[in-house]
This record gives sequence, structure tokens and C-alpha cells, in this order.
Amino acid sequence: MSEMPSRRTVLGAGIALAGTAAVASPALAAPRPALSAPRAADPYVTPDGPEVVDAETRRGAGPLRKVALTATPSRMDLGDGLTVPTWTYGDRLPGEAIRVTAGDTLELALANHLPQTTSVHWHGLSLRNDMDGVPGLTQRAIEPGAAFTYRFAVTRPGTYWIHPHSGVQLDRGLYAPLIVDDPKEPLAYDKEWVVVLDDWLDGVDGSTPDAVLAELTGGRATGHDGGGHGTAATKADGPSRLLKDARSDLLGGHAGDVAYPHYLVNGRRAQSPSVFEARPGDRIRLRVVNAGGDTAFRLALGGHRMTVTHTDGFPVRHTETDALLLGMGERYDVLVTAGDGVFPLTALAEGKGASALAVLRTASGDLPPAGVRPGELDGEVLDAARLVPDESVALADREPDRTVRLTLTGSMEAYDWGFDGKRYDPAVRQPVRAGERVRLVFTNRTPMWHPIHLHGHTFALGGTGAGAGAGARKDTAPVLPGRSLTVDLDADNPGLWMLHCHNVYHSESGMMTVLGYLR
Repeated sequence: MSEMPSRRTVLGAGIALAGTAAVASPALAAPRPALSAPRAADPYVTPDGPEVVDAETRRGAGPLRKVALTATPSRMDLGDGLTVPTWTYGDRLPGEAIRVTAGDTLELALANHLPQTTSVHWHGLSLRNDMDGVPGLTQRAIEPGAAFTYRFAVTRPGTYWIHPHSGVQLDRGLYAPLIVDDPKEPLAYDKEWVVVLDDWLDGVDGSTPDAVLAELTGGRATGHDGGGHGTAATKADGPSRLLKDARSDLLGGHAGDVAYPHYLVNGRRAQSPSVFEARPGDRIRLRVVNAGGDTAFRLALGGHRMTVTHTDGFPVRHTETDALLLGMGERYDVLVTAGDGVFPLTALAEGKGASALAVLRTASGDLPPAGVRPGELDGEVLDAARLVPDESVALADREPDRTVRLTLTGSMEAYDWGFDGKRYDPAVRQPVRAGERVRLVFTNRTPMWHPIHLHGHTFALGGTGAGAGAGARKDTAPVLPGRSLTVDLDADNPGLWMLHCHNVYHSESGMMTVLGYLR
């Protein structure tokens, strides 16, 4: 993926997207047909029900931004002579960044050229429920050879990303950054660097994510393509991808299930890294996304301290750190003032003994070696619990109207991940009502950490010593083994919303549930 232009260039030229038009939007998209006719006794809001339509109407209809996207089989060059077959959005890895401005209406037409059904989920966005991209829950799966048009109002600026919510497709090359610019941007910076981290196995020695899922479950589970159709999730003839000895104190023990042969920054291996060019003294905004399937990354820029400005799209009180720890699905925005030289941006695959690399260049000089490990990786590592929300987005003090308690269960040996000892069933919902302050309490009874993600909402982390709801606003947060996490949210976006572990193999094995709004 080519590096992002400078902020001055972006703002000077306006937001330009291939296949994009900006016109006055007279109205929002008409409601989509429901997945099935609601039963008279069904107490829950349907994804395209009047409550959802009313909420979208209140968001308003800004300038229309049109984007065309194709999910297709492709061959990708990962650098240093390694080319692999995979699935991508267009011919890029990651897919070309989608860029809009808060207040716009986004219309994205997805053409499915894959051999399986698929979908697009808008990770981190608060949007209308029938556009959320979860086959079997909020929409019908997009069949091979078919297309689907997503259309919704985009209300909040921030760093987001897109990926399928169909089986284990996320662990191929189907992902792209989604940047929502702030029309009243308060930050001052010269350049912007979008950094997408990933763990990679697809197409390497016969590996596929479906085969890895089959190996992890011992053949007890079948991958699904998002349309309720079983896929050929059989063990490939390639090497085993089971990982049993990955340990991390930062993650509380076992670090991951999958032994990936490669780790990437912006689609490139460390042997042939992506290079971002700037001038000494430039103030650079890094927008960092962990698009991995099973890997947390510890990230540091050699020779620099980072100032954290946002997490999961929401601003925080500026906080300095040497390194970041990002679970799957998490995003951080940071500012750095570029030094004079050639500097490694190293993403350590936490607990897995390998790393990915990109390079910041402000002067001539050799590229750093692939395995370089800057000292900042062993310095101060930011914990999101330390972050204080910006006053503009802090959740107001309020006692919860409802508390939902969920126990994370399962084990590596049985691979029976779930909530409260049960696998995902789309008919089972955690009930809430519009207007409530909802407290979610997650208790991890498993030997492994889990990054928990909630669709369509953000929640406030419980602040240390300050009670729930006092911390940074996020949509994805880790729950360490033997620990609990308490978060608060305002139930302000009606529909049926997925709540799940963002380890794609854990979620596909059963660690998913639904937050359902009562009528």
C-alpha cells in the first residue's frame, strides 16, 4: 500500500477516492428487507426496524461519498521474493484507504468475486444496524458473483477499518483502513502515516485460515462463509500451525494459538519493509491498526517517544510512552516529531518471538536489519487503563440502569471458546433498552487473554480507583486471564449488535453473543 499523503496535501486537495463522488445527498437509503419476517412475539428491534430508521434520520444526510470495492482472489507480493495467493479488496494489501469526513453519507458498493459469500463490517463505527455487515444477523450474506451497497451516515471522526464478518476471511488479505477526518481537526501535524499490522499465513506452504481453524478444533468445528454454508475447513497438507509455547507477561500468560510464518506492516515483510519519508522536525500523525487474526503487537519507533492522542477513534488527554500494545482490532493515534536519520518502526509479535518492520526515513542511510529491536520496545509500554478521555468525549457520570455479566470460558485443548460455557447462538441476546446506561462486566475464566469488541457502540473503560465509566472511550479492549473488565456504555443505537472476542479463531469457535435492543 502506498503511504498516505501529507495532511497539507489532503486538506488542500479535498478528500479524493477512486470511484468517489461528492454530491448533496437528498435522502438516506431506503430500509433493507429484513432477514426474515419478525414474529409478533419477538421482543427485539429488527436490524431494519423503524427504531433503526429513526436513529439514522436523526444523524442527518450529509454530502454523499461513493466508493466501489471488489473482494477478489489475488496474488500478493509480501516482499523479498515471496508472492502468495490470497483474497483482497482490489489489488492492494491492505486495501486502499477509504477516506471520508465526519458528517458525510458513505455509499460503498461491494462486488463479490470470491468463491464464498462475504460481507463488510465497519469496525468501530456507530452506524445503522442493517449496514453493520454481519451475515445471518443484520444482513443476508453477499453471494459469489453478487453485489451489495452499504449506505449510512458517518458521524464521528477517527481511525477505523473494514473487514469481513464471514467465517475466518479476516485472516486473509480482506482488510483496509477507514479514516474519518474531523472537519474541525484540533491537532497540528505535517504528515500522516497509516500503519496496518498483520499476522500472515494465507497461501504459505498450502496454509489457509479455514485449514488452521480445522487444525485448532481437531476437526470438531466447520468454518462458515457467513451465509450458513459450511466451507471446506479441512487440515491442509502443509505444516502444523498450532502454537503452544507463546508466553507474555503483558498478556497474562499464553499469547496466542497460531504460529504465523510472517508478520507484516502495510503488507510488507521485514526483509523488504515499507518506507515512509519525511523531513527532520516534521510532526507526524501515525494512525495504527492491528488487523491481525491471533496476534497482539508491541509497537515502538526507534529513537522516538510517542504521544498518544486517540484510542479506537476517540481523543484522550495526550500521554507520552515508549511503546504501544495493541490487541487485535485496537487502534491508536500518536504524534511523533521526526528525528534526523533512518528509524525502525518495529511491531513485535507479543510472546511469539518474531516481529514486523516499517521504516521512517528523514535522511540518507542504510535500512535497519529485519530483526532490529529498538530499546523503546523494552521501555514504558502504554496500558489503555492509564488513558484519560478528552473532556469532549468523557462519559457523563450516571449509575447503570442495567448490568450485563458475561463469563469468558473455554480452553486451548478443547477449543470450546464461548460466553458462560455456551457457543454462539444468534437467537440468544443480552437484552438492553434504548436510553439505558448499561454496565458490561467481563470475567475471564480461561488461561488466555481475549480482545473483546462491541459493534455499533463505544464504551468507557473503568478507571483505576474511579469506578466504571471513568476511563477512555473504546470499542475493543483486552480481558486478561483470571481478570475482570468493567465498562459502561449508553444504549443509543438500536438494533442487534455483535459482542465477541476479536481473535478470529475464538469468535468463529463460539466466543460471540448479541446485544439486543428491546422494543
